[in-house]
Amino acid sequence: MTTSVSVTVTTTSTSPSSSADQAVAPKVSPASLDPLAVIDTRLGPARVVCADRHGGVSQGAYASLNLALHVGDDADAVAENRRRAAQQFALPGPAAWCWLMQVHGTDVVDFDESLETDVAFDNLPNADAAVTRLTARPLVVLAADCAPVVLACEDAVGIAHVGWRGLMNGIIERTVSTLRSIGRGPVRGLLGPCISAARYEFGADDLAKVVAQVGPGVARTTRDGHPALDLPAGVRDALRHAGVTEFVDTEVCTASSPDHYSYRRDGTTGRQATVVVLE
Repeated sequence: MTTSVSVTVTTTSTSPSSSADQAVAPKVSPASLDPLAVIDTRLGPARVVCADRHGGVSQGAYASLNLALHVGDDADAVAENRRRAAQQFALPGPAAWCWLMQVHGTDVVDFDESLETDVAFDNLPNADAAVTRLTARPLVVLAADCAPVVLACEDAVGIAHVGWRGLMNGIIERTVSTLRSIGRGPVRGLLGPCISAARYEFGADDLAKVVAQVGPGVARTTRDGHPALDLPAGVRDALRHAGVTEFVDTEVCTASSPDHYSYRRDGTTGRQATVVVLE
C-alpha cells in the first residue's frame, strides 16, 4: 500500500522588513501515482511539480525515477521514466517538455522565440534557465542538490538551475530580467528541493569568494561546525535584489531526504525534476 505524505510549503516575502505571508499548503500527488514526497502546487497562473525519486524503473544508484541522461543510467530506463513522469503528473508527453543541457552557466533560453517545436533529446540548448509565454509547455530543470528556482508573472513562467557558480554569476537575476522582458506583472518565486547549509560543507576559500560576490548571508556552518554554503539563503537574497518580493520555499533538503537524489550525499546518483507549466 502506498502512502502519501504532506509537505509544508512556506510563503514569505523576500523583503527583510516584511512579515511572512500565510503559509500555502500544496497539493500532494495522489497515492495511486506512487510518489511519496512529490510537491504539486501553484505559483500565480502556473502549476509547479517538484518530483521525488520514486515511481520509475531505474535500478541501483539511480532507483528509480531518474530523469537525467548524463549521469550513466540506462537510456531506455530514463526514457521510460520520463514517459511515466509525464503520465503521473498529468502533463504533456516528455517530447513537449523544454529540456536543457545544464552547464552551470547563466544563459537563459526563450522557448517562445528559439524553440517553438519539440527539441531532440540529443540536441539540447546549453543553458541553465528558460522562460516561455506558451501554455501547456512544461519547462524543466534536473537537480540533485542544486537549487531549482521557479518564476511566474501574470502571463509567463521561468525556471533556473542554480548551483554556487550560477548564484555567483547572476543566473537568478538574469532569469528574472528575461521573464520581465516577455511577461507582465509582478514576479513570484519558488525554491524547490535543494541541499541545506547543514549538509553543504564548503571549502573556506571558495566560500569567501561566494560571500564576496553575493554577501555574508550565505556563510553558515554544517552540523559538525565546518564552513558551509547556505544555498537557499543565497537564492532568497538574489530574488530580493532582483525585485521579487513574493517567495515560496519548499524547505526540502535533498541531502537529508531519502526520497530525493543527492550528489553530495551519494556521489553516483540520479536527478529529480522540477517542472513549471503556464496554465
